Amino acid sequence: MTIRNRPALPLLLTFAVILGSHGATAQDAASRYWADSWRGWHFYEAPAPEEREHPLPPGKATPTAPPTQPSRAPELVEFERLQKTLEETRNIAIMRPSEANVRRYMELESQVVARASYFADVAQRVAWATPQLDPTLQGRPVNAKALEVFDQAELVDRSRAIADLGKDHVLFFFYRSDCPYCHAFAPTLAAFQARHGIQVVAISVDGGPLPGFPSARPDNGIATALKVSQVPAVYLAQPFTGKISPIGFGVLSESQLLERIAVVSTPQAEAVLPTTTQGLALPPEAP
Repeated sequence: MTIRNRPALPLLLTFAVILGSHGATAQDAASRYWADSWRGWHFYEAPAPEEREHPLPPGKATPTAPPTQPSRAPELVEFERLQKTLEETRNIAIMRPSEANVRRYMELESQVVARASYFADVAQRVAWATPQLDPTLQGRPVNAKALEVFDQAELVDRSRAIADLGKDHVLFFFYRSDCPYCHAFAPTLAAFQARHGIQVVAISVDGGPLPGFPSARPDNGIATALKVSQVPAVYLAQPFTGKISPIGFGVLSESQLLERIAVVSTPQAEAVLPTTTQGLALPPEAP
């Protein structure tokens, strides 16, 4: 072997590297072609669309982030957690009433009751120190002595109001001469008329008389118009308008009459109480 061929060795190696790299490139291209043979000989791929920002129409402001909700009071969070825990503990004890589950629920319930009791004590002390918040000073009192004074003052006020009402109102008293309850109720109505100054017009459904009301009038059809099916019956009537409102049926006490007439005669009563307002033929006035 001669040494003359040695200088060609690096050149051959260089060509081998180049050919090897070109061969690999050609081989990869061929594999990619056959893998994408579904594209065909001629194909065109549209470029991916560019994302563009669409401007808002005129007159519309850029949307802003929703306002943050104000933080809740920690007491509300604690209350809701306690309420939820109590409910879950109770439900567990109901579904699986083991000694441990029931004890856990009863202990938690005891804590809640203690909290509620302490709240009630504080609320009571606040009411005692604040007359505007004390329920015992609002409306009808609960103390026996105060209740006696309240009832007396209310009686005077209602009697005065009914006396004013008697200027243009009367009480229709429907009765039957054979009704024992009508006979028992008649003295109460007679005393009520004398004490409070409102006229009682007695109307006999069966045409018979009644002691205490010698000027009683026979029914002229008004009982049928008012659908009076039970006696004794008392109605408050305003003769010149034909407005008639039921007061009650059966034997009533003087205090009941006062209270019911006071309630029925208020302006707000027309919206909630049954009232008959129609052109009724009222009984003729006494001579």
